[in-house]
Amino acid sequence: MGIVIRQYRSEDAVQAARIWNQVVDDGVAFPQEEGLGADEADAFFTSQSYCAVAEDDETGHVVGLYILHPNNVGRCGHICNASYAVSRDMRGRHIGERLVLDCLAKAKEIGFRILQFNAVVASNVHALHLYERLGFVRLGTVPGGYRLDDGSYEDIVLFYHTL
Repeated sequence: MGIVIRQYRSEDAVQAARIWNQVVDDGVAFPQEEGLGADEADAFFTSQSYCAVAEDDETGHVVGLYILHPNNVGRCGHICNASYAVSRDMRGRHIGERLVLDCLAKAKEIGFRILQFNAVVASNVHALHLYERLGFVRLGTVPGGYRLDDGSYEDIVLFYHTL
C-alpha cells in the first residue's frame, strides 16, 4: 500500500466525512460536537484555504485528511491553523506525519508564515510527540481548555511552527 497526499475533491466527501466524524465522535481532539453529513462536509472542506486527503493508491480509499485555513484576519492573517484526521484503522502508520509535512509545505506555498495550533489536547501524546519532533515550538498550556465527553476538562497545548 502506498499513500498519496493530494488535494481534496468533492467526490471525497463521504469518505472524508467518515474520518472527520470518527475524530469528532472520539471526543478527545476536535472542538466540534456534531458530525458532518456528506453535503455539509463538502461545503466545509471546500471552504478551507486548502484541504488534502491521504489516499491509498491501491484501493483509492481516503485514509486521512487535513484542513488548512487562516488562524486570524488582517494583521494576523499570515498565521494559519490546521486540523488532521486519520481513519481509526490506519492510525500508527505515520500517515498523520505525512499529512503534517504536506501541510507545512502547502501553507508556505500559499503564503502563510506561521502555522499555529490553538488546542492540542494534552492527553493526545502521539500528536504532542509528533509536533515536537517536527520542530513545532510549545507556546504554553491552557488549564482545562478542552471539555471531554464525560464533562471533565483537560489541558490544551498551543504550538507554532515558522514556515
